[in-house]
Amino acid sequence: MKLSELARLTNARVEEKFKDIDINGAAGLDDAEPGHVTFLANPRYTPRVQTTRASAVYLVEGSETEREEIAVLHARDPYLAYTRALRLFNPEPEFEPFIHPSAVVDPSARLGAGVAVGACSVVGRDVTVGEGVRIFPNVTVYDGVTIGEGSVIHSGVALREGTVIGARVIVHNNAVIGSDGFGYAKDEEGRWLKIPQTGRVVVEDDVEIGAGTTIDCASVGETRIARGAKIDNLVQIGHSCTVGEDSLLCAQVGLAGSSRIGRRVILAGQAGVAGHLEIGDDVVLTAKSATSHNVPAGRVISGIPAFDNREWLRSTAAFRRLGDMQRTLRTLEARLAALEKGSPEA
Repeated sequence: MKLSELARLTNARVEEKFKDIDINGAAGLDDAEPGHVTFLANPRYTPRVQTTRASAVYLVEGSETEREEIAVLHARDPYLAYTRALRLFNPEPEFEPFIHPSAVVDPSARLGAGVAVGACSVVGRDVTVGEGVRIFPNVTVYDGVTIGEGSVIHSGVALREGTVIGARVIVHNNAVIGSDGFGYAKDEEGRWLKIPQTGRVVVEDDVEIGAGTTIDCASVGETRIARGAKIDNLVQIGHSCTVGEDSLLCAQVGLAGSSRIGRRVILAGQAGVAGHLEIGDDVVLTAKSATSHNVPAGRVISGIPAFDNREWLRSTAAFRRLGDMQRTLRTLEARLAALEKGSPEA
């Protein structure tokens, strides 16, 4: 691919003298070879631009490099442009539609054109599978499930009864969608009585769900993952939760039941949200933080319990100085005691 064409497809700009360079791949600064395009997004890696073997590099608009032999692709967001280049050079592999002889597909299931069902997978009664869906081996699709066109369900996944999966959804290995919510009532003898979980899970279009993640169905109604949300590995989403559009839930995040997560929210690794809370649009909850209260839109919060990130940073800085502060306080206390006694040592 000519560099000029790559620039056009990735919303970048390249100088005329470099437009006919051939590019056949994309790689990081250290791994790139001649014929590759690379990128610089973090200023700390700027020295590596001088040593990379890549033929071209994405830089932020207005930036230059001292190396005259390397082509510069000017982009508003070099990382985004590089991601688009990676996608161009690494398209999704084609697959042959087929039903493996060892797969069990109920006669009432409706499968669209171009569907693949792998070895030892089970597709239950009244399941609807859209066109171009790929179901890998050892997947279990319970009764009444709907899977939208172009979705990919990887090995080991279980889609429980009534789950709705939208179009172009990716569910990675061993995720469980629609398992029973964690609901119990204590009876007269103090024993836990299971509350029937009669709801469902709805996953909208263009969602990606990581390996080992679990999303519980609602006791009544639905648990809903909105369009474009991205969920990492080992995330737990409790019953009746809502995750808003384009939100990002990183590894080991936990949502208790009936949490409502807004749009474009980022919950960093191991963050926790207590039940029945509302997290506003564009909130960021930093890693290992937990909130037990509603969070207004646009806030960045940290800690346990979480509060404003800037205040949290000041507090943690003060915490590291507690030993020195204690010694200073003791010295001041001794001087004050001496003053009160009229000691000349004060």
